[in-house]
Amino acid sequence: MKDGPDIARIGALIGDPARANILVALMSGKALTATELAAEAGITGQTASSHLKKLMEGGLLTQAKQGRHRYFALSGPEVGATLEAIMGLAARKGHLRTRTGPKDPAMRAARVCYDHLAGDMAVRIFDSLQARGFLQVSSDKGGIGLTTAGESFVTDFDVDLDRLTAGRRPLCRACLDWSERRNHLAGSLGAALLDRFQEEGWLRREKNSRIVNISAQGSNELKKLFPLD
Repeated sequence: MKDGPDIARIGALIGDPARANILVALMSGKALTATELAAEAGITGQTASSHLKKLMEGGLLTQAKQGRHRYFALSGPEVGATLEAIMGLAARKGHLRTRTGPKDPAMRAARVCYDHLAGDMAVRIFDSLQARGFLQVSSDKGGIGLTTAGESFVTDFDVDLDRLTAGRRPLCRACLDWSERRNHLAGSLGAALLDRFQEEGWLRREKNSRIVNISAQGSNELKKLFPLD
């Protein structure tokens, strides 16, 4: 075996259909119980416990106890980003689930990707920030960052940049959107913007779902705030 990161172990953990369903259910960023995850995966509680143990041991999930209940969540944003990237790869290669329904267009329009916005509106926001010179590619690190003008823009939108930059998490990160197949904004700034949009009342997350409903007023305000030619 070659030295280096063991991607085979991660691939095996994610590759099981039941575990994949569990991980996708947690992409909403909300912690769920073993019973709820068993229902999402279509398996028994005993089987779910076995899968959850493996995901915990693999470092993909964390667990918190509250009273008699145990809640499970993705261990961090990098796990959510990895799942979104794999979903994008699956979509590009034609590996799609054949079952579609009324929720499919809504998922593509706007959804939560762990703790930030994904979908059509999220891609628009990323494109607008980049087109207006608020985001730039960092050639030395291969990532993205805010320009001086971009810092002023998000500060004017009441985002506390000092608090975000003081944290250990990257401020900006490009996350490949599985449905649009282009980038949306992740990182601590992506999460902060989603929080601000909710504070403004422009969007509302559906209960027990990753779907985000954007109001008519919210759509107008977001398009004004993030215009595209």
